[in-house]
Amino acid sequence: MISLASRIADLRPTAVNRVLDEVRAYQASGKSAVSLMRGQPDSPTPLHIAQAAEQALRNGRTGYPDNQGEPALRRAAAAKLAREQGLTYDPASEILITDGATCGLAVALGAALQPGDEVLLPDPIYDAYYGPIALFGGRAAPVQSTVSSGRFTLDRAALETARSPRSRALLLNHPWNPVGTVFTAAELQAIVDFAAEHDLILISDEIYESLVYDSREHLSPATLARARERTVLVNSLSKTYAMTGWRVGYCAAPAELTRAMLLLLQQFSRGPATFVQDAAVCALESSQDCVRQMAAEYQGRRDQVVAALRDIPGIRPLIPDGGLFVMVDLRELAGNPASPRFTSDDVRQYLLEQHGVVVIHGGAYGAGGEGLLRVSFAAGGQTLQQGLTRLREGLLQVASGNWRSGRQ
Repeated sequence: MISLASRIADLRPTAVNRVLDEVRAYQASGKSAVSLMRGQPDSPTPLHIAQAAEQALRNGRTGYPDNQGEPALRRAAAAKLAREQGLTYDPASEILITDGATCGLAVALGAALQPGDEVLLPDPIYDAYYGPIALFGGRAAPVQSTVSSGRFTLDRAALETARSPRSRALLLNHPWNPVGTVFTAAELQAIVDFAAEHDLILISDEIYESLVYDSREHLSPATLARARERTVLVNSLSKTYAMTGWRVGYCAAPAELTRAMLLLLQQFSRGPATFVQDAAVCALESSQDCVRQMAAEYQGRRDQVVAALRDIPGIRPLIPDGGLFVMVDLRELAGNPASPRFTSDDVRQYLLEQHGVVVIHGGAYGAGGEGLLRVSFAAGGQTLQQGLTRLREGLLQVASGNWRSGRQ
């Protein structure tokens, strides 16, 4: 027997990967499933970006890249932050190019944490954050969220309750996956003030920044007073330009933090391929009309999901400010003594087994997500329509109490 490192015991597959295993088994039995699960944009990467990669390949751009990121892409990322957020970062010392935001988050956490340090995480939150925190010897400390008028937010009292003397960082997902909140300037300033007063590093995951709705605008917390010197801004091109498979992202942080993150990155990555970085330069420097068009399309899909589910008794779709997901609130049913007791995972499994539709249970994202389902509108057209038909039929059965999952 091979003896494995003890750190492996602290790791778990992400919720998406666990559910994908179930879906594969379900499909292997000859049944069809429609997925409303992943944040995978269904539109292709815009043609001008793909053509830039093709031209870079023809030009022989296939060698090792600069490990910090090709200078042209670092300049493009810095220019983008200046143009859209009014932030000034030195491309030579304060920008790091990474293999997507997942890699950026990992090196940010690795540079920030000592063994035993705590990372404050809003609850519910994207579950893939827990793994790298554990890998670097940290501990996730959930911050209880508040729901008011169908919108999740954080308040100062909850942050103070979650904090301890070992708290080292606060990881903010903005717009917030899975719940779709786009924080206002006042909400962000309160969070930044808390981080500053307790000398916390603020790690800001902003990959959904372009997908904000109803005339809202994304504001990076790094723009606010007392924030820039303690903020690691993490982003990628995955959602904004439908480039999930290209694996290219960037971080912006004070020079000392950026040097530490680069040192970590060098241990396991040489960075995205040079031709991919050239395509990313094209994406950031070209017209952003394609981005605005995608955001308008996704807002329409969001509204389609809400309209399909809003009149089911005891079930309430929460309208997100941004992102690619609608949280569907089942807690009124779960707390009804006349209804059978169930968890969000029970409902998720029932919807797959009996109705052939795939969603993610809110409990996968923390205690604050229990009693909700995350429904993706990243796919549109027939996929979304068929998925919503199946989902509505299943949720009507759940609302009636006339259902049973394999676990009940």
